[in-house]
Amino acid sequence: MPKLNWLFSLFAIAGFSTIALPVSGQALLPYTLNLDSEELEQQGVALIQDAVQLVRFEQYDLALPRAKLATQLAPNLFETWFVLGSLYVQQREFDKGIEVLMKARAIAPEEPGIMFTLGSAYFQKENYDAAVKELETGLKLDPEATEALFDLGNSYLMLKRYSESIAVYERAIAQDEEFWPAINNIGLVKYEQGDISGAIQHWRNSVTIDPEAAEPQLAIAVALYTQGQQQEGLKLGEAALSLDRKYADLEFLKENLWGERLLGDTQRFLATPEIQAVIERFQS
Repeated sequence: MPKLNWLFSLFAIAGFSTIALPVSGQALLPYTLNLDSEELEQQGVALIQDAVQLVRFEQYDLALPRAKLATQLAPNLFETWFVLGSLYVQQREFDKGIEVLMKARAIAPEEPGIMFTLGSAYFQKENYDAAVKELETGLKLDPEATEALFDLGNSYLMLKRYSESIAVYERAIAQDEEFWPAINNIGLVKYEQGDISGAIQHWRNSVTIDPEAAEPQLAIAVALYTQGQQQEGLKLGEAALSLDRKYADLEFLKENLWGERLLGDTQRFLATPEIQAVIERFQS
């Protein structure tokens, strides 16, 4: 399952919807050029609010310079460093993001959103042990954060700590029974464990929640084909790829945490003449 668009939800966790501009003690005199620290901080807060609004519309390139300037104007507010670090992670500048997020954590060591973002950064750097450490720390402060539970489950999955991965995914589902990505990824785990029927059941449950989800449909198709139900598998595979052609790319599937067993079976499935014809038809 692809990474979720977690950036704005993390801002919500950190309480950005409640940030208000400080009230100045007196009106600014005309023509005054010397700004005091409170006024500078007000400008920093205003800039970081602008940056968060731009994130809503996925205008990250416009949000980044505002966040940078906000850290200079309001360096004592963890929110400015948090937003800047999160934007660096969004743009895959992980080392910069981690460095900035550490500054945010030094100011607000009990803010779980910072740990969750650090966990995401470490995960994307493939430092899964560090990701687990940060996510577990954040979840002690906010144990009901569904996206963070999902990221923790993914980290355990990549470490092949399968039983722990399933347990964490189930915690995420307990928070939101419609959260099909966690259900889907339990299917990924079970397939790698050799529990094909259990994997198929979880993928079918995912499709029940979201009939337009291509990933679980393709996974079911591959599993059925591998088990000898070839016609049904081919039919479902064509339907899945018609929903999203990216799933015909094995590298894309690997990025979405498909394991070695499932990737091997998928490679054989995609190489069949019937599915190759489907892919060529889409390309043309």
